[in-house]
Amino acid sequence: MRFTSERRLDDGVLEREFTLGEIPGILWTPASAPAPLILSGHPGGLHQMHPRLAARARHYAAGYGFAAAAIELPGGGDRPRSATAEQARADLLRAMEAGEPVDEIVDRLVLPLVEKAVPEWQATLDALLSLPEIGGPVGYEGGAIAIGIRLAVAEPRISAANLFAGSFVPATLFEEARQVTIPLQVLLQWDDEGNDRQLALDLFDTFGSKEKTLHANMGGHTGVPSFEIDAGARFFARHLS
Repeated sequence: MRFTSERRLDDGVLEREFTLGEIPGILWTPASAPAPLILSGHPGGLHQMHPRLAARARHYAAGYGFAAAAIELPGGGDRPRSATAEQARADLLRAMEAGEPVDEIVDRLVLPLVEKAVPEWQATLDALLSLPEIGGPVGYEGGAIAIGIRLAVAEPRISAANLFAGSFVPATLFEEARQVTIPLQVLLQWDDEGNDRQLALDLFDTFGSKEKTLHANMGGHTGVPSFEIDAGARFFARHLS
């Protein structure tokens, strides 16, 4: 891991950009150390997502003493594009506009992303936990939710997850969701124009966790209420402190 920039924010949180091989990322750390860690997932475009990611990370760091980190997804931001993924994305948009079945297209688009992204998150976690300012335990939050499902099953170092419903989930990952046993909080925007609400509810029902909570709010994909930031922080405070 190589840090490429560093700045101290006005609330005392240290924000550093880094690279791990070809993977770019950002790490936010509080003044106290070692700090529990939250891995912040997103749908791609790390710098485009920076304002929202930084707002959550700064709230966690300044208010609760958590560190947070985000990395760019394969094919996102300035990372090399996959012609196969671009074609699948175009096919998905066309099928949705035409009201056609999308299951096969979702498999082509999402499954390869999950296969690539999860090992990259695990390698990033290895590097982050080697830093003296980072301790355990570890949580995961955000999207794409398919990546969160696989990570929750494959990575025993993750103790709790705050997942954002709002992206397509292949049928095979529903089977993996049954194996998820860590505490979960799932955030659902009821009127999300790009999300199948019933699929999200079915997925929540499928999770094998004994402790799972659904937060459903009115509004579209970008209308998440600001109080959900603190709800996520309190969730992690119960399970990572």
